[in-house]
Amino acid sequence: MPETFTTSTDPDLWLRRFAPDPAAPARVLFLPHAGGAASFYRPLCRALAGVAEAIAVQYPGRQERRREPCVEDLHQMADLVAEVLAGAPERPTALFGHSMGAVVAFELALRLEERGAAPVALFVSARRAPSQYRVEDLYLQSDERVLEEIRRLDGTDTTFLEDEELVRLILPTLRSDYRAIGTYRPRPGKATSAPITVLVGDSDPRMSAPEAPHWAGHTSAGIDVHSFRGGHFYLAEHVEPVAGLIGRRLREAGVPVPAAR
Repeated sequence: MPETFTTSTDPDLWLRRFAPDPAAPARVLFLPHAGGAASFYRPLCRALAGVAEAIAVQYPGRQERRREPCVEDLHQMADLVAEVLAGAPERPTALFGHSMGAVVAFELALRLEERGAAPVALFVSARRAPSQYRVEDLYLQSDERVLEEIRRLDGTDTTFLEDEELVRLILPTLRSDYRAIGTYRPRPGKATSAPITVLVGDSDPRMSAPEAPHWAGHTSAGIDVHSFRGGHFYLAEHVEPVAGLIGRRLREAGVPVPAAR
């Protein structure tokens, strides 16, 4: 018989606290991009120290969870993260997702709201609205085409792509994540009550600033849009301004958090 897997919802597997602060008045949950890991958010989590407890999600199939099967359905991913959070102490929560993580954050917001624990704010970064369908079949393309996309996005020093052993390790995770985003379809008529803040790099090849307003159709609380200089991974160069923006949105939601340092 084929081996079967049950994905655990143990918070110790899923949640990374780079600057633990359980007494903080609010928490911000960060959802990574396709192929990304919780460590991508380490600088931003640390920039929020003293403002809110920043928690980054570690998806299965990467870093210390690399032996676990990836989740190839974003609805299932949102279900799993919602279960992970079910036993967490109640306090105001904001969600922040980058690229694929923006979709997970949106779907997670819907699930938390259905459970009576709606987030106070939703931040969606470098991703067009779920209603703006576009064919994304990268998961069906050749290995070289997948690697070309990584180079095009220029998110990191791509010299690591010259290491064939490392490439063999990361390609399965990338393909699984690209399958998840490529096969995702939103549930019709679903919108969150959380205000949405849209963040975009002004030279992002995946999403342009004119596409950002479409997120307004996915919330009953309105949106605001912030453009930053840079590409798809503009976030790496704008940690402090983004941390400041998160703090402002929390205060606007009535959460008594201090200003980011």
